[in-house]
Amino acid sequence: MEKVIMHVDMDAFFAAVEVHDNPKLKGKPVIVGGTSERGVVSTCSYEARKYGVKSAMPVYIAKSKCPNGIFLPPRIGRYKEVSKEIFSILRSVTPYVEPLSIDEAYLDITNYTKNSVSTSKFIKEAVMKKTGLTLSVGISYNKFLAKLASDWDKPNGLTIIRKNMMPQILFPLPISKVYGLGKKSVKKLNDIGVFSIEELYKLPKDILIEFFGKYGIEVYDRIRGIDNRTVQILRQTKSIGRENTLKRDTDDKNELKEYLKAFSISISKQLLNKGFSAKTVILKTKTSSFENHTRSKTLPSYIYKPEDIYQEACEVLMEITLTEKVRLIGLSVSSLKENSLKQISLFDS
Repeated sequence: MEKVIMHVDMDAFFAAVEVHDNPKLKGKPVIVGGTSERGVVSTCSYEARKYGVKSAMPVYIAKSKCPNGIFLPPRIGRYKEVSKEIFSILRSVTPYVEPLSIDEAYLDITNYTKNSVSTSKFIKEAVMKKTGLTLSVGISYNKFLAKLASDWDKPNGLTIIRKNMMPQILFPLPISKVYGLGKKSVKKLNDIGVFSIEELYKLPKDILIEFFGKYGIEVYDRIRGIDNRTVQILRQTKSIGRENTLKRDTDDKNELKEYLKAFSISISKQLLNKGFSAKTVILKTKTSSFENHTRSKTLPSYIYKPEDIYQEACEVLMEITLTEKVRLIGLSVSSLKENSLKQISLFDS
């Protein structure tokens, strides 16, 4: 039996919640994120997007593009509350729900509906009635195409990609629409004259493997409608981390260490709460010119104590040559494993 996969994505979620809670904001360019000049945009209303504002954009650029924008700090607690209501509705349709974030999810409805369109309409109506918010739905026979479809006709869209539409329906799209191709990969392909999925489709598999290693095979398959990933009910925690945009750009490593110390304490608490230890420490920096850099270190043994995380993070930092001042610093840990009760009691004592 052919799979029926649905991807549900809330429309401008944070901004939409703010407008719902304060109807006076309706029709206005609402921008949620850090409200200081050093902050970044979390999300924005479609009215703000008309001015060129988008997620992850620095606030000072957003203000220059949209001087009449209404800038609001995020209310994460409120967004989680609404998210819980939405996911309750999704799980009433099928137990096979895989959350991707607070406002989007995959659903496997293969064995739970005979009509995916009526199921989509039910979800839309139920979410609107419960939360007053709209969402977009993509339906297809695999995850890649379902996610692509949900972004096809935003906001409040419903798009289906069927097997007999492939691959021609993808050909006009830019290669940035291919899941897993980031900015660097897109630029690499643009540099050899590949801009559309149709042009990407014409490349031999060997070329993609040469460009991207084993991931080149996935890219080759996906644009041909092949994606064998299944909907995972429980998504495993892969990493835990924190990051901050600095009040001012700096290349003072002692100053950066203070942030790493605070991050280490926070990460350690999260590891303990989840019952995990970590083996890889990852340092992230964003420079004054908005270039992202990461450096990681895999340890011979697992750690979870704040002093151990801090020590390893500082060692990674000291190995880096800062050729430019830093505007954002982040720290995360990965390669997680669950602690045994014996380990925890021994360490805690």
